[in-house]
Amino acid sequence: MKPATVDRLPNAASQDQAESRSAVMLSGLRRHWVAAVLLAAGLVLRVLAQLAYRPALFYIDSVKYLYNSDGNDPEGYKAPLRAIAYVSNLDTVAAIQHLLGLAIAVLIYVLLLRRGVTRWLAALAMAPVLLDAYQLQNEQAIMPGTWFEALIVAGIAILLWHPGISWRRIVAAGLVLGTSATVAQVGEALIPAAALFVLVAAGGGWRRVLGKTAVLCLACAVPILVYCTGSYLMAGSFFLSHSGVTSFYGRTAAAVDCATIRLPTDERALCPTPTQQARGNDWLEFGTYSPVQSYYRNLPRGEVDTLVTNFNHSVVTQQPLRVLGAYLRDVLKIYAVVRVTAPGDPPISRWQFQTSFPYFSSHATPSIVRAAVSQFGGGKPTVLRPVAAFLRSYQLDGGYAPGPLLVLLTFTGLGGSVVAFRRRAAAAIRQPALACLLFFACAVSVTLISDLFVFSWRYQLPALVTLVPAGALGISVIMAWVRSRRGTAVCGAPVPQTGSPER
Repeated sequence: MKPATVDRLPNAASQDQAESRSAVMLSGLRRHWVAAVLLAAGLVLRVLAQLAYRPALFYIDSVKYLYNSDGNDPEGYKAPLRAIAYVSNLDTVAAIQHLLGLAIAVLIYVLLLRRGVTRWLAALAMAPVLLDAYQLQNEQAIMPGTWFEALIVAGIAILLWHPGISWRRIVAAGLVLGTSATVAQVGEALIPAAALFVLVAAGGGWRRVLGKTAVLCLACAVPILVYCTGSYLMAGSFFLSHSGVTSFYGRTAAAVDCATIRLPTDERALCPTPTQQARGNDWLEFGTYSPVQSYYRNLPRGEVDTLVTNFNHSVVTQQPLRVLGAYLRDVLKIYAVVRVTAPGDPPISRWQFQTSFPYFSSHATPSIVRAAVSQFGGGKPTVLRPVAAFLRSYQLDGGYAPGPLLVLLTFTGLGGSVVAFRRRAAAAIRQPALACLLFFACAVSVTLISDLFVFSWRYQLPALVTLVPAGALGISVIMAWVRSRRGTAVCGAPVPQTGSPER
């Protein structure tokens, strides 16, 4: 009987360990049940999106990343896209982007907990990423938006993982944030946002602070310079893209009063007619019959870029209030109660689920999509209509972050960011305030720069991973400040560690 008893001992120990792990998991689920429910809901929605549209959704710009953008946009997205397609197919591309969306939400939740935010508030901060139907549609599409968001949150997470800011984490965060600009050029706007955070958060004297800020900026510049060097060697142009000049033309041409502005003769034809202006920034930039496109068809690009630059300068200097007014109206659109297409904006229907497979003339036609699927795999484009109909109904009937909520989060994010400049604030207040400042600065930089060229609901999606967490952190800061003013102890989530900064 003794040998039998001995044989059972390892099995009993393994069973005890399994039961212990199960108990820990159940305890974790009970503690984080709100986050777990939201994560499950986000997973279900992503499975439905994957089932509804096979192999993936194609947008106007998708072919640029599958083949060649001709310098119109950075092509950093092409690296993971082609790598995944090489070992699998476009179905897998969409699946991995959905997993990235879930990972982004989890990372935001963990970051906020580490900065002292209560579990329920941190869970609510991850809800828009998980449940916003426009985010789901973006993840299902062959587009770089999800990867751009992932790089933003990864860079922020590296800087915020511990209260101190070490040199190694500054370099790592800079490399990640700089890489985001090779995926979407607006990522360049993250550099001053991160630099502001380091200036405020770093300690150890002004020389050390300035040194860390300079190292961050240099680390951000490395991926950009590497990309530009590669572009120069392969295409003869040292840039991320040449779209900036033409993109800002859309803004100035839509705002200009051609009857009163003074322009040289060779720039006069760049002034659009009232009918052309009514079609908006996007059409003025890309439309086949836009004034600027006729220039590009008949003159060398370098010469046209110079003319357009001069035209933009004339509009901004002679009619600044017209440009500023149009810009501010676009900035405020993110706070709209309902999401609609305003006159002159790109149609919001481009980023809404359809009950048939969506195609776009000249850029994502049925023949172009079939050729891409044939080359990269994934099967014939199909739609599971009942599921697609449900997703469309969910999206149109309020399945997105509401504008009034974003208004509230903007004010709380701003308030929390202001507190970050108070160096003598208690750690329970200052640490979430610093995190709030970083998230909020990134939100402001990315959205304001995007709106500078054209308003697009797709360009507002990074606010879900920056503005929403900033607002939640701001609420946490305000609550902690109120409690401290009342002389009560801070309660709720554990206060983050306040040891000496990393070196």
